[in-house]
Amino acid sequence: MAVYTDVTADELQAYLADYDLGSLLSCKGIAEGVENSNFLLHTSRGHYILTLYEKRVAEADLPFFIGLMEHLAARGLTCPQPVKSRAGQALGRIAGRPCAIVTFLDGMWLRRPGVAHCHALGGALAALHLAGRDFPMERRNSLSVDGWRPLFEAAEARADEVTPGLADAVETALAALEGGWPDGLPRGVIHADLFPDNVFFLGDKVSGLIDFYFACTDTLAYDVAICLNAWCFEPDGAYNVTKGRALLDGYGKVRPLSRDESAALPVLCRGAALRFLLTRLYDWFAVPAGALVRRKDPLEYYRKLRFHQTIGGARDYGIDAA
Repeated sequence: MAVYTDVTADELQAYLADYDLGSLLSCKGIAEGVENSNFLLHTSRGHYILTLYEKRVAEADLPFFIGLMEHLAARGLTCPQPVKSRAGQALGRIAGRPCAIVTFLDGMWLRRPGVAHCHALGGALAALHLAGRDFPMERRNSLSVDGWRPLFEAAEARADEVTPGLADAVETALAALEGGWPDGLPRGVIHADLFPDNVFFLGDKVSGLIDFYFACTDTLAYDVAICLNAWCFEPDGAYNVTKGRALLDGYGKVRPLSRDESAALPVLCRGAALRFLLTRLYDWFAVPAGALVRRKDPLEYYRKLRFHQTIGGARDYGIDAA
């Protein structure tokens, strides 16, 4: 989440006139994240999130995201629900951007998730994968392996400004993944961005999943790899195998990984690390001046990529691939 596009009070009042949300009491921009412009709305009917879709979200993909949230909620997952206008529309336009209003979820995200939280997250991720099995729509993952080289080429000339030698290291890793990306593994709906700030907790229990705007149809185990990267490294860069084991155990209790999926985890984890390294590297140079957004350090994921390059097998992540 972030704010790239400001919304004036008059624009917002005019837009909300088509909704049964009561009187607007306040509107606050949300600075976390780097993708869309997000605002917390407080009205006389409660709290809501207004999202203006920015650079990486194609307007043609919005019905997929809206439909997916409704589909998952109908199958018992707690996630934001689109708020429809009096005309029955979930999507609109404000300040020149496509937008939607969704419900606000109770709970809080954790800056330092513990072992129990990683276990709960694994179960929630598996439940999402199972709930999405009969979702009728598909969306190609534009940020899978075939989308990484264009990102790299856009940032390659300045990559060594971040750290010397980064461009060559990324080129080597990218070429290896392009030539050896796993194929034939189970596919379905994945979240593709389930970082701690997209998971709400009440105590040790997951209370909701948010921000489905990278969701797509892709390899299910790749979603697991994304979460291992996002949840199981400590601030000093060390991989916490206890958290990894908990996440994988929580996932496996709901949807066991196949032998092939487990064996592919090292490659999938390298790919997940490279994907977020590249998008962070691109954003490092592309975020416009004055945007209310916190840039994320690409070197965090460079260090994770280097760790994954040392991994010999899935056991090193906390799972027995035998």
